[in-house]
Amino acid sequence: MKLQAPENELLTKSAAQLAALIKAGEVSSREVVAAHLQRIADVEPQVHAFLSVDAERALAAADRVDAKRMNSEPLGSLAGVPLAMKDNYAYQGLPCTCGSRMLEGWYPPYDATVTKRLLENDIIILGKTNLDEFAMGSATENSAFGVTCNPHDLERIPGGSGGGSAASLAAFEAPLAVGSDTGGSIRQPASVTGTIGIKPTYGGISRFGIVALASSLDAPGPCARTVMDAALLHQTMAGYDRLDSVSINAPIPAAQAAASNPDLRGLKLGVVKEFTGEWFQSGVMGQFDQALTHLVAQGAEIVEVSCPHFEVAMGANFLIMAAEISSNMAKFDAVRYGLRSGDDGQHSAQQVTSLSRGAGFGAEVKRRILLGTHALSTGHYEALYGSALKVRTLVIQDFDAAFSKVDVLVSPTSPVTAWKIGERSADPLTTHHADLCTVPSNLAGNCAGSFPIGVSADDGLPVGFQVIAPAMGDALLYRVGAGLENAFGVTGEVL
Repeated sequence: MKLQAPENELLTKSAAQLAALIKAGEVSSREVVAAHLQRIADVEPQVHAFLSVDAERALAAADRVDAKRMNSEPLGSLAGVPLAMKDNYAYQGLPCTCGSRMLEGWYPPYDATVTKRLLENDIIILGKTNLDEFAMGSATENSAFGVTCNPHDLERIPGGSGGGSAASLAAFEAPLAVGSDTGGSIRQPASVTGTIGIKPTYGGISRFGIVALASSLDAPGPCARTVMDAALLHQTMAGYDRLDSVSINAPIPAAQAAASNPDLRGLKLGVVKEFTGEWFQSGVMGQFDQALTHLVAQGAEIVEVSCPHFEVAMGANFLIMAAEISSNMAKFDAVRYGLRSGDDGQHSAQQVTSLSRGAGFGAEVKRRILLGTHALSTGHYEALYGSALKVRTLVIQDFDAAFSKVDVLVSPTSPVTAWKIGERSADPLTTHHADLCTVPSNLAGNCAGSFPIGVSADDGLPVGFQVIAPAMGDALLYRVGAGLENAFGVTGEVL
């Protein structure tokens, strides 16, 4: 069953359109924010995209934007536009749970760098969205606070880990959202919800104030329903930050310019030979082939490339991720952070830590901590973690070789469309295959994005087209994305 489309036309407008209307005084930011808050109230019982809604502060922030406009003060490119924030970003005044009982009720005493930049540019934060616990999952079924549903079919998953952010866009609860991508957690939800999700170049957007999953893989990024909206949000979020040790001190990619000038003539698109086979749904491949035809018609050239180590990238990504999870989750010990259980004077400090972690962490988090600890243990380090690092190097070399021949690589974002809630819960390995095409970019640190290309002939569900560009080639993503949008339209306009 599809979610009912909204009647209020403010809800279906793009963020850029809303910003222009607000700046011109044709509509107030308060009206826009109130309309989205009402939509959230109306559909959340069906979608469950949000874990917390910050209505009072959102309306107060909207009033400040309206006052600035009345006083002819400078306004940012997205001033007054509402946004949904994944619940692993720190934002003072709202809980930051990461979808886990371990952090239930925790209010961060500081803002993430991305949060600060959003607020400084007068973007209105509506609330925090649902995610797989500590961003570990591909379906948003692992949240301790309930499952999020896909607005295109409420019986199906919205992808993960950032399914809440993607679902909020597809449900017209917000025109903008932010997420984080460690193995596809922005791009795969975008694919299965018919929205846009960008994983920027590693270090292009600050990670400071975002609860770490796997520090060498994590990349915060923008989510939207149009290419231009994603580009504008990307430019707002990006930039050097001395608080993030991997932050790149370089000019911000010209995403907006690329999104507004989709000239594909002479652009070489590399179709990855390894991204096909038994895991790929026929309807997904059919839409992908159709998209290639449209891009060729706009002047692009198709070149088949081979990246042989992409076939083992998923295993390497999972091992490296698990190892870093084992390290990053160690701080949740009932002393420094998190839930505290068993502190009744009858248990030792070690027992309190054990009881707290047992009660606070869900099954998937425990599974990955155990795997990561094993991979880092004496006698297994070289065979497991060490081997995964070697594969990572080979994947990077595959990218280097491919980019010497083509400008970007292209593939389906996800091999499959959204599956039914609970359908894959008993088989985590099958679920992980939804990230088959997305994990190589996290290993290499380059940029990638997912753009909607219609629906599968198999089931009528959204299909995503992935574009992968070299590091610092983020503008290329928007250039190709704009070409796809020219061919397929804005899929999110109607449900």
